[in-house]
Amino acid sequence: MVKMMREKIKIKKIDYLPARQVTFSKRRRGIFKKAAELSVLCESEVAVVIFSATGKLFDYSSSSVKDVIERYKARTNGVEKSDKSLELQLENENRIKLSKELEEKNRQLRKMKGEDLEELDLDELLKLEQLVEATLVRVMETKEELIMSDIMVLEKKGTELVEANNQMVMLKERMVMLSKRNTEPAHMEPSESATSTSCNSALSLSGEDDCSDDVILSLKLGRP
Repeated sequence: MVKMMREKIKIKKIDYLPARQVTFSKRRRGIFKKAAELSVLCESEVAVVIFSATGKLFDYSSSSVKDVIERYKARTNGVEKSDKSLELQLENENRIKLSKELEEKNRQLRKMKGEDLEELDLDELLKLEQLVEATLVRVMETKEELIMSDIMVLEKKGTELVEANNQMVMLKERMVMLSKRNTEPAHMEPSESATSTSCNSALSLSGEDDCSDDVILSLKLGRP
């Protein structure tokens, strides 16, 4: 025989009002029955309060609904108070701890400044001296590093300034040379070709084969 499996009902609002009222009545009785079983089987105190869609009250309690509610209120209030008390206690402990740490740091700082040393014994003074010496070494090393860094920066800037100055000097010299070229008068000297042409012309006029020294001298001096 094949056993038929019951189809699970999808949990959603029942739109049909008569079916909704029937389902409410059945399930309410089922909840009350389960609550009673839980109370008997486990010897527990149970209270169930239900309001219908129309506002009608239905309740069940293993003893008294009012007693159960009062017990519930007292329990929740106690838990809240306990939690708040625990938070306040932790906050106070943290505040005390931070205050002690701050006081200890201030005391160490005063010792580093040379204050309140009367309460220290010889061993503590020796430890403080070693700490101060180590701190001084670190301070000096850090200062030297900063000084070297500043020197390197200044040297770099000095090199850049020298290069810029050299470029300015070169640019100034070029400008002076260009200015001189623009202001000098033009000097025209006769070339060898012009002298040769003048000599040839003189030869053709005088009928001689070579130019005499007088002719060449007269051409250079510009005499007629």
